[in-house]
Amino acid sequence: MSESAINKLFVRHETNRLQILRSETGSPVLVQHAAKDGRPYIHPIGAPDGKGCLTDNQPWHHLWQHGLYTGLHGVNGVDFWEEGLGGNGLAHDGTFHPKPLTTPILKGNNVSWMVETDWCSSSKENILTEYQKWSFEDIGTAFRLDLPWKLKAHCDICFEQCSYGGLFLRMPWHPSIGATALDSEGRGRAEAEGKRSRWVAVSMPLCGREDNAGIAILEHPQNPVFPTPWRVDGNYGISPSRCILGDWKLEKGESSLEAYRLFIFCGVIDSSIIEDEWKIFSQTERRIL
Repeated sequence: MSESAINKLFVRHETNRLQILRSETGSPVLVQHAAKDGRPYIHPIGAPDGKGCLTDNQPWHHLWQHGLYTGLHGVNGVDFWEEGLGGNGLAHDGTFHPKPLTTPILKGNNVSWMVETDWCSSSKENILTEYQKWSFEDIGTAFRLDLPWKLKAHCDICFEQCSYGGLFLRMPWHPSIGATALDSEGRGRAEAEGKRSRWVAVSMPLCGREDNAGIAILEHPQNPVFPTPWRVDGNYGISPSRCILGDWKLEKGESSLEAYRLFIFCGVIDSSIIEDEWKIFSQTERRIL
């Protein structure tokens, strides 16, 4: 393990795990997991004021979901979503094989790191490689978490139409606590489902705090099908999902690239603040991996 510290943040780096901590508390504000032969994911993500956790791992309603993660149904007929925990077991499910995490880059209140993962079919064929280039910024009252997400095909690939898939956020929702969702067009949870929008935000009560906290996912305007339609499910999981529109393809050697920002905040959803944040994000260059 290596450990380094500059200013407010410091990082604990292991082969299969990375923790970002605030130096004044020593508590993780974000943890990246990349266990050997397992799906990479981020959990927990803490609230910016240090009160409460904004992600859920293996919730009671979807055991294969892990905080903030990626996955897809129907990649040349292979499922990269349920991890063998669904009705078909591992018969039609692919597997994830992350490479050891390289040393992160820490500059003041910014941390960046790469997660590279091979996606293999049930016959153990490596059909594509995924690259997640994360960048975390602590701005005090909020966090920014940026992701350029790249998929590189090792054979001709058809990604099948589905009502969800891609980058997915699972927060600690329960029927007893409620939640609020809002998209960039002013639609609530049910109305936002399957619709195109520039961002979607969710805010909910959390254990350990008296008010709400939330996360917005913002989409970059240079993405392939911007504005992308969204999954906004009944448990307040959110996902910009290109696959909602229909099948799409990559030829062998080709890559796809999408870029997103998570804006992590305290309190209820303030659409004007999130809209301003989207404008800032939209004017940045979509970084190429």
